[in-house]
Amino acid sequence: MITMEDIVREGHPSLREKTEEVSIPPSDEDIQLLNEMLTFVKNSQDEKLAEEYKLRPGVGLAAPQLGINKRMCAVHFEDSKGKLYSYGLINPKIVSHSVEQAYLSVGEGCLSVDREVEGYVPRNARVTVKAIGLDGNELKLRLRDYAAIVVQHEIDHLNGVMFYDHINTENPFAIPQNSKSVG
Repeated sequence: MITMEDIVREGHPSLREKTEEVSIPPSDEDIQLLNEMLTFVKNSQDEKLAEEYKLRPGVGLAAPQLGINKRMCAVHFEDSKGKLYSYGLINPKIVSHSVEQAYLSVGEGCLSVDREVEGYVPRNARVTVKAIGLDGNELKLRLRDYAAIVVQHEIDHLNGVMFYDHINTENPFAIPQNSKSVG
């Protein structure tokens, strides 16, 4: 079982590396790891398990956050309309995105960052992502608003990018051009 002790923190070199593609079909080990990552995210949202195992709640986890150089991430959350997004993604790739931007009004956080980082993180309001799912089949996800933000955050990890790299250093709370607040 993955716990917070398995998650590398800011400053660890794996968080700044561009990850390697996972060979397709994925190995049993890769599928098992991705299932464990998804289980961690689900457990972190379960109050009892989170307290028992001292898990910080999260909505996503990328392999580099475990010090693993592979293009894999897991997400598990509900959007404001109650739609569940629960995916293990292998080699996710953004194939199209909107010009319109979106940002979380409360800012973003990260399981690998143990401090509060203030500021708006501009992201694409809509993205289409292609990936291989846990079943080994290709997935095509059309995501908007919160769902798009979460998946872009995880894909950034696969490219060695941290969420705060997007924050305007001059004015962290500057409203990004052509954007809307989400959440």
